[in-house]
Amino acid sequence: MSSVKLGFIGTGVMGTGIIKNFLKNGQEVVVFNRTKAHAQPVIEAGATWAESPHAVAAQCDIVLSMVGFPQDVETIYFGSDGILAGARKGALLIDMTTSTPTLAKKIAAKAAEKGLQAVDAPVSGGDIGAKNGTLTIMVGGDKTLLSRLQQLFAPIAASVNYFGPAGSGQHAKMANQIMIAGTMTGLTEMLVYAKAAGLDLDETLKVVGGGAGANWSLSNYGPRILQGDYTPGFFAKHFLKDLRIALDEADNMHLQLPATQLAKQLYGQMVNTGKGNLGTQGLITMNDRWDQA
Repeated sequence: MSSVKLGFIGTGVMGTGIIKNFLKNGQEVVVFNRTKAHAQPVIEAGATWAESPHAVAAQCDIVLSMVGFPQDVETIYFGSDGILAGARKGALLIDMTTSTPTLAKKIAAKAAEKGLQAVDAPVSGGDIGAKNGTLTIMVGGDKTLLSRLQQLFAPIAASVNYFGPAGSGQHAKMANQIMIAGTMTGLTEMLVYAKAAGLDLDETLKVVGGGAGANWSLSNYGPRILQGDYTPGFFAKHFLKDLRIALDEADNMHLQLPATQLAKQLYGQMVNTGKGNLGTQGLITMNDRWDQA
C-alpha cells in the first residue's frame, strides 16, 4: 500500500495528524485545503500541494477527505473543480468527514455511475488519536473493500469497523456522538459540582476515572480543563453540527432523544456566544460557577 499515491483534502486538526502518519509510513500524499497556509505543516512534513480537489483526484488512485461540514463535502465532491469531476477510472474515494448518511449515499451512487468506488469512513479518537495513529474508523460501503481499507488505514487507526452499505459508517458515528454528548456534559457538570463542594479536582478525576464513571472524555479532556486548556481536539462548532445531524436522523426514525437534544442546546448556546472555535471541553466555561474562586 505504501507505493500508492494518496490524495487528502482537508488539513485541519484531524487531517494534519492523519496525513503526517501516512507520510511517516512512507506514503506519498498529495493535499488540498481551502486555506493553503493551514496545509503548511503537512507540506513541510513532505506532502505535495495541489490547487484543487480536482487536481488531487486527477493524480491519485485513492482520495480521502476530512472537511468541516456536509456543505463542504458537497462542494469538494460535486463542484465543477471537485473530486468526482477529476477522479481517475476505478479510483477509491473515502470521505472521513462526519457528515450525513444521505450525503454518503449520494456520493456512493454518483461514484458508481462513474466507475468509481466510494465509502464513508468517519472516525473517533480526536486529535490525540489522529496524532498517535490510534483512531477508530467506522465504514459504510462495499464490504469487499474492507480488507483493503484495513491495510490502508493501518498507519492511522487502531481499529477499522464495517457497519453496512453506504451511509452506515455515518450512522455509527452518530451513535458515537450521542454517547459523547452524555460524557461531555457529565464531565463538565461533575467538575463544577466537585469544585463547588471544595474537592481536590485532580484527585476527583483520578477516583472517578478509576471507577464506573471512567470514560474517554474524562481521561483526555478532564486534565485539559484543569489546566485551563480549551484548545480544540475537536471544535465545539463541529460537535454541534454532529448533534444536529444525529437529531435529524433520529427524527427520520421517529425517535425521541431528550438528553441529546439538551446537549445540542448547550453547545448551541456555546457557539452562539462566540466560543465555537474552542474544543468541546470548553463547554465548562458556560457555567458561571466554574470561574468563581
